[in-house]
Amino acid sequence: MRTKIAIIGAGPAGLLLGQLLHRYGIDNVVLERHTGEYVLGRIRAGLLEEGTVALLDEVGAGERLHREGLLHEGIELAFGGERHRIDLYEPTGKTVTIYGQTEVTLDLMNARRAAGLTSIYEAEHVKPIDFDTDHPRITYVKDGVTHELECDFIAGCDGYHGVSRASVKPSAIETYERVYPFGWLGILSETPPVSHELIYSNHARGFALCTMRSTKRSRYYVQCPLDDHVEEWPDDRFWDELRRRLDQEAADKLVTGPSIEKSIAPLRSFVAEPMRFGRMFLAGDAAHIVPPTGAKGLNLAASDAHYLAQAFREFYDEKSSAGIDAYSTRALSRVWKAVRFSWWMTSMLHKFPDNGAFGARIQLAELDYVVNSKAAAASLAENYVGLPF
Repeated sequence: MRTKIAIIGAGPAGLLLGQLLHRYGIDNVVLERHTGEYVLGRIRAGLLEEGTVALLDEVGAGERLHREGLLHEGIELAFGGERHRIDLYEPTGKTVTIYGQTEVTLDLMNARRAAGLTSIYEAEHVKPIDFDTDHPRITYVKDGVTHELECDFIAGCDGYHGVSRASVKPSAIETYERVYPFGWLGILSETPPVSHELIYSNHARGFALCTMRSTKRSRYYVQCPLDDHVEEWPDDRFWDELRRRLDQEAADKLVTGPSIEKSIAPLRSFVAEPMRFGRMFLAGDAAHIVPPTGAKGLNLAASDAHYLAQAFREFYDEKSSAGIDAYSTRALSRVWKAVRFSWWMTSMLHKFPDNGAFGARIQLAELDYVVNSKAAAASLAENYVGLPF
């Protein structure tokens, strides 16, 4: 089999890239080691910047998003027992949309299927080969049979634990990482949200976040130690702890119910440089991870897909390699700004074991400055809604 672009990974980055390439008339094949059902079973965040929404519209995958997504013009920061609203729209003219990553993935899967494009699920032992030559290829096993996919370029969109980055010689790549000393315990419940906008809470007991998937389905998080286990957190314990970390009004309004999903996610910042290795390019979580505090992970995957699709379009339509040569630098410029913002939000809102009383007071001073300074609030808003692509 031969194609122009071989895409490893059928998550949002790979599927969006595939749809953009299809729109530009560029053949592509998606390889995914899991089943489609497994991919859709991964619960992830769901806050979309306007730029991400525009890309989904561009590839014809935005109809359900506009019908079911929740448009937000602000967020709330809670500390010292009070909540303070940060207006996102007034200083930026932009909004964000609450729409689950699972739903984004499903919409992109359906768009790809409707276009009749090739997606190979349960492709085992995927291996990118000769990507440092002019003739890259990928081998994989499907139903016990080994296959080879010849291509012009490889797009590694297979996540943090994927084969793409792991196939690069260690001497050719540099990584930067910060592992945070805590995790997020999150639950999903069929209960109405406690507020119509997100609440980010700094509390002496630890961070908490109130968000939602719809007007009837809520997503809540509490900071927890990394060595905690889900089994140690029955629903009643979770709801009691969440109430303690909210202001009184939110605690009184909180509607509880059985969890339909519960998990603990570690937090880390990670960046791999460069994002191009010969004729293989990394995109999304394969190249970078950010803590979810800044809501940037999915949106960075979308901007990577945009930059890479534009680069391939320029290569095929204009016979120019300028776009692919500049891809890594261009993408990393936006990535590092998002990493900085996510680190800042995480540092300001969480309880750190080694910060002590001094660190806690610095956090409160920072929060007080943000909510009382028009310039500081505007800076938060500008980054939260997403810097330009």
